[in-house]
Amino acid sequence: MQFPLRHGLACFILLSAARIACAQAPDTVFLQDLTWTELRDRIHAGTSTIIIPIGGTEQSGPAVALGKHNARANALSQRIAQELGGTLVAPVVAYVPEGSYAPPTSHMRFPGTITVPDQAFEQVLESAANSFKVHGFTHIVFLGDHGGYQNDIRHVVERLNKQWAGSGARAFQPPEYYKTSSDGYAAILRQHGFRNDEIGTHAGLADTALQLAVAPQMVRQRTLRNGSKPRAADGVYGGDPRHATAQLGRLGVDAIVANTVAALRKSFAERQ
Repeated sequence: MQFPLRHGLACFILLSAARIACAQAPDTVFLQDLTWTELRDRIHAGTSTIIIPIGGTEQSGPAVALGKHNARANALSQRIAQELGGTLVAPVVAYVPEGSYAPPTSHMRFPGTITVPDQAFEQVLESAANSFKVHGFTHIVFLGDHGGYQNDIRHVVERLNKQWAGSGARAFQPPEYYKTSSDGYAAILRQHGFRNDEIGTHAGLADTALQLAVAPQMVRQRTLRNGSKPRAADGVYGGDPRHATAQLGRLGVDAIVANTVAALRKSFAERQ
């Protein structure tokens, strides 16, 4: 008679543990993985910062998938949020200004690139930021992974901070994020013996190495290693992506995260 009793008790304990596990909020910094009640509790417990990662859907040569900026912005924002603490990451903004489609210019000359007008893009960012302010976030951080819309983000931040004056909420666009991913990372690569004509500006060594570090599945290794050096006609603007490695990319990732976290902590402290 004792065996069934012990067996029943064991089942009860396992079921209770399962219910507790299901009731617990996930250990995540991604907003979209939370329920609204879990988010409410996070905010009440002191989560005050939200990162809005901004990527873009554009060509990056024959070896890198179109969602490069989206994956990179998401991965870097996750690490930055984890380092900051008390921070969540909003869904990535993937539709951004990429030039004209009548006639097609720049990346729009390649299939898969998506563009939207600057005004529409800015309105999306403003609306998202105001949504987060309503819900109780006081630090709204824009991290833009692409160079073409940095001025758009700056305009949005300036307008929001004028509108929010005296409210306790503030918008941020730390320049260290994009500066480190472009000029700063190029300087790191030069320190490791690479020339500017190897590093490139778009879909070259630097771009491809960063992608290998954060989302290697988006890089077509066979195309990358076995082809000839790509040209502008292939969508690669300067540089030679064939020499890119994840190890090189991690140097850039670590620098972007460290510099952005330091800049944001400084900006947050100056508000207190």
